[in-house]
Amino acid sequence: MIAYVTVGADDLAKAKRFYAAFLPTLGYTLSEGPEGLSYTLPVAAGQRPTLPDFYVKPPFNGAPASAGNGTMVAFEATTQAEVQRLHAAACAAGGFDEGQPGFRAAYSPRFYVGYLRDPHGNKIALFSCNPAEPGRDD
Repeated sequence: MIAYVTVGADDLAKAKRFYAAFLPTLGYTLSEGPEGLSYTLPVAAGQRPTLPDFYVKPPFNGAPASAGNGTMVAFEATTQAEVQRLHAAACAAGGFDEGQPGFRAAYSPRFYVGYLRDPHGNKIALFSCNPAEPGRDD
């Protein structure tokens, strides 16, 4: 299941105008912050979030946004061990390590993630936020 999609943008005001033209009609709401634009679907009480979320952000590496730079598809795993196994398997199958599995200070304490590039350079994230597992601060 795809969990979220991120696309790069150098001009967030232009991006906001563009996406505001249709995403609200599809049920997405906008949260805006210094890191960019976050579009999510509403979550009914007692329900899991509807996926995928959609993010528009300047590329983390500071380079100009381009097709693929700042673009990433993330897939949710069930455990941290599964993230590790899938990351290793993807590297063994021709992928390239873009960030070993682990916690990142910039994200929530339970967000355990590994990053890859596929053989064509597309960025992929494998992550787990399993509440039954230790978090970064545990």
